[in-house]
Amino acid sequence: MPAPDLRINDERLKTLDINDACWYLGYWGTGNGDMSATREVVREKAKVARDLIKSHPLTPELSAELFAQKGISAFRFSAALIELSQSELESLQKIWVQAYKNAWHVPRSSTNSLYTFPTVEGGNECPLPSGVLTQALLQHVDQCMRHEDVVKQICQRN
Repeated sequence: MPAPDLRINDERLKTLDINDACWYLGYWGTGNGDMSATREVVREKAKVARDLIKSHPLTPELSAELFAQKGISAFRFSAALIELSQSELESLQKIWVQAYKNAWHVPRSSTNSLYTFPTVEGGNECPLPSGVLTQALLQHVDQCMRHEDVVKQICQRN
């Protein structure tokens, strides 16, 4: 079936196939609900931010903050609404830890525990995807429960 001829002010609107990804409300997805494009965008933004701070002249603290703003924020925005496998979370964690190593000018071959352990145990306690995901999910549920409406009723049933 051919795409309908939709026009606004005599200008034809672009139509997409149901399997073509498009950007809508801050997410990349297809008409059939495939959000893999959003997952790929999040991963690429983390890689770009990781590589950006590799040779940046900032202090380690500012480099880490720059990575958090550029690399982690993209994940935080979509974390509660896109499905990620355990291997995708682990892959993202690897990129994040590499970024913190870059920020502190430490070789990639150094141990990850220096960056993943809590500060009380001698680590740098960099954010991890599982923690950011948990935070985002809890904030999402909190927002859903704030108003007396159908969304709150659905949350209370499940």
